[in-house]
Amino acid sequence: MTSVFVTGTGTDVGKTFVTAALIRRLRATGREVDAIKPVVSGFDPAALPASDPGVLIAALGRPVTPAEIDRISPWRFAAPLSPDMAAAREGRVVDFDALVAYCRSRAASTRGVVFIEGVGGIMVPLDDRHTVLDWITALRVPVIVVAGSYLGTISHTLTALHVLARRNVDIATVVVSESTAPGASLEETVESIARFAGTLEVIGVPRLTDAACEHPAFDRIVGIL
Repeated sequence: MTSVFVTGTGTDVGKTFVTAALIRRLRATGREVDAIKPVVSGFDPAALPASDPGVLIAALGRPVTPAEIDRISPWRFAAPLSPDMAAAREGRVVDFDALVAYCRSRAASTRGVVFIEGVGGIMVPLDDRHTVLDWITALRVPVIVVAGSYLGTISHTLTALHVLARRNVDIATVVVSESTAPGASLEETVESIARFAGTLEVIGVPRLTDAACEHPAFDRIVGIL
């Protein structure tokens, strides 16, 4: 059994795209795989297939139903805000201890690889005392850091790596998912981040279709896990 946490340097950098492609790649090789995205903000029940949990469930080859959404994403909030703010608007909170226990339980009860996808970037608040970084630190599992190729991503990515290293987090790899926003080319971004990333492998992923799992970049990522 292997658990892997997929986090991002910020919002909308492609965490779910990367996780879904890795799920499909592992399934194509006969590996057992599951995924959870416990905390979701900006969730619209009327758009289940297009939601992040829906994309992950489809990659797992399961029907995108409310029951499946409940199974992988128990903390869902409507407002597209940080989880602490989104929960407060509904008179709720993210119970940090329950969140960590849920992840551990799901990992312990699942054979194969279990992807745990975070929400937003690593310093996003979950409640009034905990961030995604605290969540990662509590779980103590390897982390895939997903970044974009937009202008400013190099600073964001290197800052994230520095903060994770200060917490002694095991960073498996850095994945740069090509952005539509202006910035340097994907190749230039990967090269620049790699110069400051020490021994970490930095892997670029171009914008791809549903056949993304067939791209060689995902074989490289799977080989690291």
